[in-house]
Amino acid sequence: MSGEAAKPTLPVKHDWYQTDATVVITILVKNVKEDQFKASFSDSTVKVNINVPDYEECFQCFNLSHKIVPEQCTYKLAPSKIEIKLKKTEGLRWNQLEGQIVEDNIKAIPQTSNTQNDHPPSYPTSKKGKDWSKVEREIKKEEEQETPEGEAAMNKLFQDIYSKGSDEVKMAMNKSFMESGGTVLSTNWNEVSQKKVTVKPPDGLEYKKWDS
Repeated sequence: MSGEAAKPTLPVKHDWYQTDATVVITILVKNVKEDQFKASFSDSTVKVNINVPDYEECFQCFNLSHKIVPEQCTYKLAPSKIEIKLKKTEGLRWNQLEGQIVEDNIKAIPQTSNTQNDHPPSYPTSKKGKDWSKVEREIKKEEEQETPEGEAAMNKLFQDIYSKGSDEVKMAMNKSFMESGGTVLSTNWNEVSQKKVTVKPPDGLEYKKWDS
């Protein structure tokens, strides 16, 4: 039985990247001529047809994850690839090239030339040019640099000792504080473990236990 041998499948790979305004699909195929390539666009699909000698006709349809502007889409042939440039309807970042279209009810916030995509936008109700992320960082830095005074400083010291102390230090602090009614705080477990810690009010003051 004789007949024409089946033509091999054209080896085609594709990749994509995006800017604020466009998505670019790169089809990696060599030496395709103008009359061997066709592309058609709708608001949610891109259909390409490649027909070169010695290979089966190649047809591919991209079902896009966001809508595009068909009349503003273009393509360009190069010796080692085909670049298809799609115009976005909104300046939104696409998470994927293909997928079910989700209608975006929130409009994209226009980006200034000195704003990068990976930074959060300025707070929408702020005055123009106000960078609230920077303000928040400055406030946090000031809080970290503040030096506590008086009772706050003492509490912070005790907290640091407790958090960094061994199990024996923590047991000593807990036992001495509870048994002394908050008047003694010891870190010496060998000392406080031997007996009950007695109440030691400050000089000039008298400790009284209120009846319930």
